Amino acid sequence: MVRIRLRRQGAKKQPSYRVVVADQHSPRDGRIIENIGFYNPRTEPETFQIDLERAIYWLNQGAQPSEGVARLLKSAGAVAGTPAAQAQAA
Repeated sequence: MVRIRLRRQGAKKQPSYRVVVADQHSPRDGRIIENIGFYNPRTEPETFQIDLERAIYWLNQGAQPSEGVARLLKSAGAVAGTPAAQAQAA
């Protein structure tokens, strides 16, 4: 199964993450299929950028987001049923 998840980047105790599409059995920082964005929780406010078009494409193909990515996608409005996604569709 394909998953959309966070891949850790950065130095020790200074994490930043890439939002990637990867096979469920690949290690956290292992082989990926596609890089679709990034997330930096250390900035104020948190920095998050994602290619919504590609994220929606992969969700439609059956990719399952991890818990953290699902939260980020919901805030970005990529998950159907959220007010931001409904406003974007209109």
